[in-house]
Amino acid sequence: MKSCLALRHLDFEDLGVLAAPLEARGYTIRYVDVPVEGLRPEDALDTDLLVVLGGPMNVDQVDLYPWLATELQAIRSRLAAGRPMLGICLGAQLIAQALGASVVQAPKFEIGWIPLTLTDAGRASPLASLAGLQVLHWHGYGFDLPKGAAGLASTPLCPQQAFAIGDTILALQFHPEVDPGEFEHWLEGNADDLVGHGIDPEVLRRETHELGAKTAAAAQVMLETWLDALASSLA
Repeated sequence: MKSCLALRHLDFEDLGVLAAPLEARGYTIRYVDVPVEGLRPEDALDTDLLVVLGGPMNVDQVDLYPWLATELQAIRSRLAAGRPMLGICLGAQLIAQALGASVVQAPKFEIGWIPLTLTDAGRASPLASLAGLQVLHWHGYGFDLPKGAAGLASTPLCPQQAFAIGDTILALQFHPEVDPGEFEHWLEGNADDLVGHGIDPEVLRRETHELGAKTAAAAQVMLETWLDALASSLA
């Protein structure tokens, strides 16, 4: 069995629909709730796959969330070792920062179901399964494209939505993992975001009902494709 360590920062922002393809590819999943449990850097190195999940904090809030510094160092060690890693939202921002790219507050929060515009590299990547579909966005920060990375996707509000480094590093600003059946937790847990940015939760609820299942299936195909390419590159 292969091991997958998922770094979680908020209880409902877990692997969601991405857990099934991981388990189908022989991965045993273990979560570390970093803000509560802390993180040993060696744990991030010892696992076959590291997944860094999302969260409401920002990469520049180390004074408020000191564990961010430990997590960033663990990511840097993982990158230096050339070990596989997937980052989602905050996780993607931390990977970008660890690679020396700027991560800054965006001019406007991006929340809702919005389609991606894939680059040429994106259309040739695992993200091809998401072409033409609306995916969930929920972030107020964005990252520049790290040196040596391939930019894969954009939206009008966020020019860098995803990047890859070879077959081993995939960073996604959006949320492919969201389980439509669990979306009410997102609405409850992020209620302040919705009120603060004038977003009607009923609109998000309806869009999730209409769009979520199809996007979730495509996101699973995306991860399966990436895991298959990863397995081939490591063979």
